[in-house]
Amino acid sequence: MDEIKLCNSDYRLLMILWEHAPIGSGELVKLCNEQLGWKKSTTYTEIKRLSEKGYIKNENAVVTPLCTKEEVQAKESGAFMERTFSGSLPQFLAAFLGGRQKLSKKEADELKKLIDSYHE
Repeated sequence: MDEIKLCNSDYRLLMILWEHAPIGSGELVKLCNEQLGWKKSTTYTEIKRLSEKGYIKNENAVVTPLCTKEEVQAKESGAFMERTFSGSLPQFLAAFLGGRQKLSKKEADELKKLIDSYHE
């Protein structure tokens, strides 16, 4: 799974899978209807698409994700940062924080701790 290419519907289905997997496809259809308003055919189409992309496995009517939420988030955020900010984490953080009033002390401390844990 070198490059992740997920559309919004892919991600929405994966969110349900990460919470409930492994899950029977019938139960997944029910959850997608309740949470996303999808029809049965929409869910089965999405299951097929994600299976073909290699993100999930549908074996004996049991659906299981083949990637973790953390893997997807890391790859998608990295691709976004590369595409939008030429890979610059400081530019990304400046843009992200630019729309906020202030960081709380707790948020600032958490960010400092995170940065320190990655510092050489």
